[in-house]
Amino acid sequence: MNAPIMKEVSAHQMAARRLKLLSYNIQAGIAAHGYRHYLTQSWKHVLPFPKRLENLDRIAALVSECDVVGLQEVDGGSLRSGFINQTEYLALEARFPYWYDQTNRNLGKFAQHSTGLLSRLCPADVTEVKLPGMIPGRGALTVRFGHGEDSLLLVVAHLALGRRARLRQLECIAEIITDYDHAIVMGDMNCCSESREIEWLLKHTELRATENTRPTFPSWRPSRNLDQILVSSSLVVERVEVLNHPFSDHLPVMMEVTLPMTLARFDDLGIRSSLAGAA
Repeated sequence: MNAPIMKEVSAHQMAARRLKLLSYNIQAGIAAHGYRHYLTQSWKHVLPFPKRLENLDRIAALVSECDVVGLQEVDGGSLRSGFINQTEYLALEARFPYWYDQTNRNLGKFAQHSTGLLSRLCPADVTEVKLPGMIPGRGALTVRFGHGEDSLLLVVAHLALGRRARLRQLECIAEIITDYDHAIVMGDMNCCSESREIEWLLKHTELRATENTRPTFPSWRPSRNLDQILVSSSLVVERVEVLNHPFSDHLPVMMEVTLPMTLARFDDLGIRSSLAGAA
């Protein structure tokens, strides 16, 4: 009598084990199609313009198919964004029940440079980390799902432009994840996967790179894979793809992973259906 029920629960748990991750530097909602736009459209980094929301709507449609999204170069609500918190806007439009943003560089009403999280998993804890560097304004969001030894730690980061600062920042991230068997680090690394900085991180942690190293920057003619998702060896990478959606000067990178059975407990990890509505 109970066999069909047991089979249904098992299928549900197996579905919950797979997560679709995405990392995206959205350049405050500004689309770019050439280096000239850094000059001719520089005013968009300071002043609002009507098509910014249209572009954010396109980004919302893209991320709506994912379970966990890490965002870089998001505006936390200033003049240029029409005083709209872009992480919150994307969460509402894409119907994510959980969102969080960290302002790394606060320029008052002119700009709120932030890192954002969109999630269909209920975080047990979110911590803001100020990353080291000669120039302040770089940060990382650390997000823990679940409790105890079988929790999953996610780090969303936007690293510095200078190599020395990036090394220090990756040392900080390595220290954060050292006590976790299951970890994900994603973001705009501002260096390629073959760089000495990333090689150092992989050597000193349990993180591993993937074979797919397609470039993500610049979006109109990609030549460098600055945007990356690195995961612990306990997570099985099913698919990695750079998505050809030029809604920014970066392309988004998407990864599907299968969690180990120890993380597949539906209630403990806080996994919600991908069809869940916004809170």
